[in-house]
Amino acid sequence: MISDLVTPLKRQTLSANVYEQLKELVMSGQMMPGEQFSLRSTALALGVSVMPVREAMQRLVAEQALEVTPNRAMRVPTMTASQFREITRIRVNLEGLATDQAASSWTDADFRRIIQWDERFSSEMATGKPNGTRLITFNKELHFAIYSAAKMPLLLQMIEALWLRIGPILNYDLRSGSRRIEERVAVSHHAALVKALRQRDGAAARIALQGDIESAADFILSAGGLVSADAPEQPEPPEPLASRKATKRPRSVLMG
Repeated sequence: MISDLVTPLKRQTLSANVYEQLKELVMSGQMMPGEQFSLRSTALALGVSVMPVREAMQRLVAEQALEVTPNRAMRVPTMTASQFREITRIRVNLEGLATDQAASSWTDADFRRIIQWDERFSSEMATGKPNGTRLITFNKELHFAIYSAAKMPLLLQMIEALWLRIGPILNYDLRSGSRRIEERVAVSHHAALVKALRQRDGAAARIALQGDIESAADFILSAGGLVSADAPEQPEPPEPLASRKATKRPRSVLMG
């Protein structure tokens, strides 16, 4: 229920605050593909009127983070396998660039934040039954602590736009308690990533980041369910015989 995920807001810059809360829920994978909710229920959960919720959701629809259903409810979009693969390839390049840049640009404050989120993620993974919601949050915060350290605001905006599209699917394995959780695959990738950043080795950091992204993507694609299959191409129907006769080119009168 969305009422369990959001925090009631004060009557200040309501539309922007609603947008930020909903954006965070989508980017961090707290909302699942296909999940529906209404303007009214969201406004009630936030403690605001429908107007700022509508404005925020219209912005998220324009960013393709949400879509409008035929019954006028809001829904988190699903994604085909080919779309998921394409976004994964783009992520590897954009987030790889940010990671490479972060290796040479991080400050002491940046690195403290990176270590903080990495330790929180690792500690949660070390528990007997990791909490999926915490894992999702810590993973997202770790990644964006790294990307923010690159000091490239336009690149950061591009990455945020991708996470708005892929966030609900991205953390499926963290939410579902997959084999990757049991084998602590993400922890190993994160450890290699942090080590490379500490050494200011941009190339190694990029490789570790790529492994983290691609291993998660491979699991999500193999698991199925969340990523819908691509629709088969439909052959064009043959042209009706009557239509072909009607459009048949007439013989020229000059040919006798």
